[in-house]
Amino acid sequence: MRVVVATSNAHKIIEMGEILSPLGIEVLGADAMGGMPEVVEDGTTFEENAAKKAQAGALAFHCPVLADDSGLEVLALNGEPGIYSARYAGEGGNDGRNLAKLLKKLEGIEDRRAQFVCCIAMANADGSLRGTVRGIVTGRIAEGARGTGGFGYDPGFIPDGYDQTFGELPAEVKNGMSHRGNALKEAVKVFFSGRD
Repeated sequence: MRVVVATSNAHKIIEMGEILSPLGIEVLGADAMGGMPEVVEDGTTFEENAAKKAQAGALAFHCPVLADDSGLEVLALNGEPGIYSARYAGEGGNDGRNLAKLLKKLEGIEDRRAQFVCCIAMANADGSLRGTVRGIVTGRIAEGARGTGGFGYDPGFIPDGYDQTFGELPAEVKNGMSHRGNALKEAVKVFFSGRD
C-alpha cells in the first residue's frame, strides 16, 4: 500500500517511512507528486492546519492524502510555541534558532514540562476530509540542546522515563514513542484498516 503525504519536509517523510514501512505502507512525499501547492496555515489548531494541507494535497494530486501538523507545547509558556513551532523564531526561522529562542525563554524556569503534539488528517481524492487523529508524547525541556539525531526541537526534548533527548536516542526508540509515531499508529487503525 502507498500513501501520499502532503509535505516536502524530507525529515518528516523519512520518519513517517520508518514508522509505516514495517506495516507494509510506502510513503511518498509531495515532491514525488510534482510538489506541494501553497497552503496558508492560518488555522487555530493543529487539526485545522493538518486538514487544510491534506485537502489541498488531495485536490492537487487527485488521490487520498495524509498530512500532519505538529509542534511543541510548553506548560510554563502557556502552550508556546504550539502551532507556531516551525516559525517560532520568525518566518524563515530554522530549527536551531527556534530551539535557541525556546531555551532562552525558559532560562530560570524550573517547571520545564512539555509535550509534543501531532495531528494527522486524511482527505479523499475529491478533497473531502476523512478525519483527523492525534498523538502526543510528554516530557520536559532540557537545559540545553543535546544530540544530533532527529530534527526540530528533538535535541531539547527529554521524553518521560528517559534521561536522553530525542536528539540523543536512537531513531527506532524515538519513533516507537513519538507524537508522530503515536498519531500514525492511530491513523493506520482509523484510515487504513480493512482497506486495500
